[in-house]
Amino acid sequence: MKRLTLLLFLGLFGFVANAQSPTKKTTTAPKVLKNQIVDISCGTCQFKMKGKDCELAVKIDGKSYFVDGKKIDDFGDAHSEHGFCNAVSKAEVTGSIVKNRFKATSIKLLDDKAKM
Repeated sequence: MKRLTLLLFLGLFGFVANAQSPTKKTTTAPKVLKNQIVDISCGTCQFKMKGKDCELAVKIDGKSYFVDGKKIDDFGDAHSEHGFCNAVSKAEVTGSIVKNRFKATSIKLLDDKAKM
């Protein structure tokens, strides 16, 4: 009787263990942008993103992303009258969105005439 109970238990355990499916990691391919016109500014000051300091961000298709590869002061003083902490500008960007961050390979600010 003990052997029958043990065999039944082991059989049940094996059945349950076999029924478990391994977790699949789903990875999405990064979204690649080439020469796309976007809004660019300070993510914390202008786009109301959560962050500790002023950090460069872009808005793509209505969603804001912090930028890796360029710093906010690479384009002048961010706290000047027309700096990124006080104004939203337009830029032509190339790069990719990876893990909710924009990995910039190039950023070209557009002048006021190109904004319209």
